Amino acid sequence: MEEVEDEPLFCDRVAGIDIGKAVVMVTIRVPSEARKGGRQQETREFGTTRRELLALADWLRAWQVERAGMESTSDYWKPVFFLLEREGFDCLLYQASQVKALPGRPKTDKLDSAWLAKITERGSLAGSFVPPEEIRRLRTHTRYRRKLVQVRTAQKERCEKLLEDAHLKLSSVISDIHGVSGRDMLGAIAAGERNPRVLADKARGVMRGKIKKLEEALDCSFFTPEHAFILQMMLDSIDQLTAQIAVLDEKIAEMCRPYERQIAQLDQIPGFGITTAQDLIAEFGTDMSDRRSDTGFRAEADFKF
Repeated sequence: MEEVEDEPLFCDRVAGIDIGKAVVMVTIRVPSEARKGGRQQETREFGTTRRELLALADWLRAWQVERAGMESTSDYWKPVFFLLEREGFDCLLYQASQVKALPGRPKTDKLDSAWLAKITERGSLAGSFVPPEEIRRLRTHTRYRRKLVQVRTAQKERCEKLLEDAHLKLSSVISDIHGVSGRDMLGAIAAGERNPRVLADKARGVMRGKIKKLEEALDCSFFTPEHAFILQMMLDSIDQLTAQIAVLDEKIAEMCRPYERQIAQLDQIPGFGITTAQDLIAEFGTDMSDRRSDTGFRAEADFKF
């Protein structure tokens, strides 16, 4: 039997952080002071307030910890990761499903931080892509814009259902009832106009060729004051969302000035547009060299159009 040496560790001084909402369990693993080639570890508990996390950073710094690994637990990992990153530590974010799939994981949560420390020192998993701070700030805006657009779309769908409930078949004649012509008609209906001819006469452009069909579709016989009340609330909500989206568009355009060249390149792709290009920059960043794990990227970014 020949003697063999253990392969060197990926990193000698590491920390594993098991993250909760109110507390984090942290295990550091460093070279042993008593036995050559051995390892020693210690586990401590810290809160998740800024003061507690700064104390954690001081403790890691005292042990000359070089790298900290943690799971992507809900959004609770973000303040821990970002603060330690700002304090100069190399942080790795692991996809939770990949950590669970590794053989040898202890069955009790109490030992999770030690397990994460061992994963980090061995380099067993690639970390997820976490974009730099300026991209994260942009991402906050683009994701909220997408959420507002989704909410506005849902309101428009509810509006169409309300019209069907009132037996107004406007969407059977106009494909987009929230376009210029449709919106004028809806506003007039909410304001109290019930004459189909007057309503149909608000059609513009090519819609003028559908006057007769519009008059039939805009029969308000079943449209009640209760319908009008809710319709006005829906239209007000849609207008408010549209105004907020417009403000976000301006802010995002301002934040995207450093990436105008990349956005222009993406805009040249068929089917893309400025908004999609901005969303992609906010999710991927512009430095394609920093991609540690495709599956990890999906876990962190949770990117959806």
